[in-house]
Amino acid sequence: DLVKNDEERNRKKRGLGGNTKTIIENILFDNNQYELLPQAKQILDKIILVLNANQKIKLELSAHTDSKGNDADNLKLSQLRAKSVREYITNGGIEGSRLISVGYGESRLLNRCKNDAKCSELEHAQNRRVEFKILED
Repeated sequence: DLVKNDEERNRKKRGLGGNTKTIIENILFDNNQYELLPQAKQILDKIILVLNANQKIKLELSAHTDSKGNDADNLKLSQLRAKSVREYITNGGIEGSRLISVGYGESRLLNRCKNDAKCSELEHAQNRRVEFKILED
């Protein structure tokens, strides 16, 4: 029982217990693009190293867009972003069964920049991202 409690405490410290969602690091994109930028590839290379070292970890790749353009196009763009990241990781040797990729379009903005809101380009850029959530270890 003590070992179980220690394991649970360690899981919570790492953000893996219960319904905790852990964002490792965001991958950002240029406006209306799904191609991976050089800095994104550097981050993904680190994630591949972590996944190779921790074979039990599974990730959700959740892709997002800003609110520019129409909702349907943004949903499709987010799905393409998730696919780009998934392909890069699987090409790096990680099994696809360890990855769940989801495109959310503009439904989960990080700020107030909804349709027709006056926002700076930097504010819009914060919403163009892929987040990583650890599902299990």
